[in-house]
Amino acid sequence: MKDIIKTILYQWKERPIPESVPREINLEEYLKAEPRKIIAITGFRRVGKTYLLFHTIRQLLKEKSKDQVIYVNFEDERIPLDKGFLTGMIPAIREMSREKPEIIFLDEIHIMPEWSKWLRRIYDNENFRIFVTGSSSKLSSNEIPTELRGRFLEKRVFPLNFHEFLNFKNAGIQLESIKHSENQKAMLIGFFNEFLEYGGLPEVVLSPESKKLEIVQSYYNTVVKKDIVERFKVSNEEGLKLILRQLVNSTSYTTSKMYNTLKSLNQEIGKSTVQTYISYIESSYFMMSLPIFSPNIKNQLHYPRKVYLIDNSFISLLSSRFSKNKGRLFENLVFIELVRRYSSDPKKELYYWKNQRQEEVDFVIKDDVKVVQLVQVCVDLEDLDTKKRELRSLIQASSDLECNDLLVLTEDKEGTEELKGKKITYIPLWKWLLS
Repeated sequence: MKDIIKTILYQWKERPIPESVPREINLEEYLKAEPRKIIAITGFRRVGKTYLLFHTIRQLLKEKSKDQVIYVNFEDERIPLDKGFLTGMIPAIREMSREKPEIIFLDEIHIMPEWSKWLRRIYDNENFRIFVTGSSSKLSSNEIPTELRGRFLEKRVFPLNFHEFLNFKNAGIQLESIKHSENQKAMLIGFFNEFLEYGGLPEVVLSPESKKLEIVQSYYNTVVKKDIVERFKVSNEEGLKLILRQLVNSTSYTTSKMYNTLKSLNQEIGKSTVQTYISYIESSYFMMSLPIFSPNIKNQLHYPRKVYLIDNSFISLLSSRFSKNKGRLFENLVFIELVRRYSSDPKKELYYWKNQRQEEVDFVIKDDVKVVQLVQVCVDLEDLDTKKRELRSLIQASSDLECNDLLVLTEDKEGTEELKGKKITYIPLWKWLLS
């Protein structure tokens, strides 16, 4: 075991740090923050967590050595799933270091047995700054083991936002210039349409169009196999895949409806197992669900939950209807952006609204006890019946929820409108994403 540890640490000291495009997420602010915490960088597989570590390490190595800054990737196939590796790691680091180790970066540590107990001991008995990553909700603030509570700070990483996407594409578009140049605006809309269809997973963004969906397919296969089937020891893999397929091709679900659908496909899966499998899917960060707005918790459990995927590329790859439903791509993009913007604010909550007349508003933003904004996503407002329906729902929700901040995100309409004493703001989605 000691030889394996030393080999991995030696190779760390010899290897160059890969170049990376800067993100808007800054981990350096946590290097001197007090009180000292274990920083957990969580998020879906391949959103760029490792390269975020590499970028931080490159900055650190301008002033420190690789004796002081240590990185270990626990998905290295040479590392045995044996707690003895963890037990021997710190003594080996000290033995091989001429300078005192200060900062350790531990990639995907949650796959190791008894990782949380080991991390607690290291945190309590050493003075390291510790950064860990995980593509499983095991490291999220909701699931973090009891022994680490109060010692952890979670930083959620999402696929690239539209700002970062343009930076990765080296677009060189200045927003101010769009007002005066139709060519610049046309270029921006072209980039937006690519972002809308293929999403913001960094490797996909940087790949040629001919390779994008092939890469997305490989991500999907890995998530199903490693982050769901293997992690949770799923016995009915075919049933799990059917549930995934139903979720991807649906905009909402209830456990009962999913159960009945599977039964019609000759899949005998109990309702409790259906719910368990859906929770596994959500724990991998592949999918998120949105409850209905209701002061009654039982209503939230009874009504369907809306389905959103972590990145639009999976809708483009897996949904049999995506080419006919630009609206779903728009709405999914808005949901991910809202979750990103409010993920670090515990007082902010997201819901959808629907009444008995089937009038619906896509997103309700609640701040503590007050609803502060209603957001409707509507690609095409040229159809008068569609516009009338969407605005009627927005006005009704505004009255019911006592909220007057009404926003409609569109493909190209911009401006304001007064309707029944309410002011409605229209913003093109690309512009809102850059705001």
